[in-house]
Amino acid sequence: MTVSSIISQDKVRPILVTGGAGFIGTNFIFDWLKAEKAPIINLDKLTYAGNLDNFKTISSDSNLEFVHGDIGDAELVKAILERNKPQAILNFAAESHVDRSIHGPGDFIDTNVVGTFRLLECARDYWERLRGEEGREFRFLQISTDEVYGSLQPSQDASTEENAFVPNSPYAASKAAADHLVRAWHRTYGLPVLTTNCSNNYGPYQFPEKLIPLMISHALGGKQLPIYGDGLHSRDWLYVADHCSAVKTVLRGGRVGEVYNIGGRNEKTNKEVVLAICGVLDAEIPRADGKSYGEQIASVPDRPGHDRRYAMDASKIVSELGWAPQETFETGLRKTVRWYLSNHDWLAGIMSGSYRDWIQKNYGVR
Repeated sequence: MTVSSIISQDKVRPILVTGGAGFIGTNFIFDWLKAEKAPIINLDKLTYAGNLDNFKTISSDSNLEFVHGDIGDAELVKAILERNKPQAILNFAAESHVDRSIHGPGDFIDTNVVGTFRLLECARDYWERLRGEEGREFRFLQISTDEVYGSLQPSQDASTEENAFVPNSPYAASKAAADHLVRAWHRTYGLPVLTTNCSNNYGPYQFPEKLIPLMISHALGGKQLPIYGDGLHSRDWLYVADHCSAVKTVLRGGRVGEVYNIGGRNEKTNKEVVLAICGVLDAEIPRADGKSYGEQIASVPDRPGHDRRYAMDASKIVSELGWAPQETFETGLRKTVRWYLSNHDWLAGIMSGSYRDWIQKNYGVR
């Protein structure tokens, strides 16, 4: 990938994606380059979940530039903005796993709160110097999570954009803080921002600490399939390609200063998800002994502060912008399982000793 300026000859202005070597960022970059044919800059710190191997198949694409760095490095960000003159900044960069935030909250504050603050300040400085149409069209899009709304009771309505923030983990609190900063930079300085809050994503390239890839890798390895507590914690599941299309829809047509929930209309308990994974694996690659992968399911002690239920009301993005998810949970899960079955090398490349230690720390005896 080139390290020189990527402003194309026809002067199409690029976009800056932060955290683009992670799961959702990777999928967004693939989607953007395929559909938009426009330049993109990927700024990523390459922490444990960032993986440049994701881009092997498009490493020669002249419309893609990778910059190794931290969103908290103001001088680096300013240099990127000055050199490339992007039309938008999409902030995917985040520490994003609840379990890790419980064991090490400091990294989440540094990246999600302080990093977002510094990125906003760089964006504001850059935007204030833009003139005319370039200034009017610039956008800062914050990618956030449903976890900022906190846990819902079974009888409660799904969270809307008007729900108060009630974060219950260090991760959720750090994202809530970042979202508040984004809102404040719009209200105080006029920065043209947009925020999206998405439900649980799944799909290709997801780091195997998350539920679905974790269960796939453990099932294939003959290991236990650990489910926290009674397995009835409920989430709305969103196929990552649908999330990417929603982000592009908001970037193009979202009202400045607004928040848009993005949901998959697929509320499932953790136990239902794991059983569905086992069902797909039973059909795609049956166990040698003829038994179901479901026999490997095991309950493990619940994690501290585990929110019982998240559910997203995404009617605003549907009614205002005409977006709707294309995948059902069943079709998206089948695509996901088949991707992992076809990409053993990718999965094996990140299953290091340190990762195995982390699994034991979170799913072993507390």
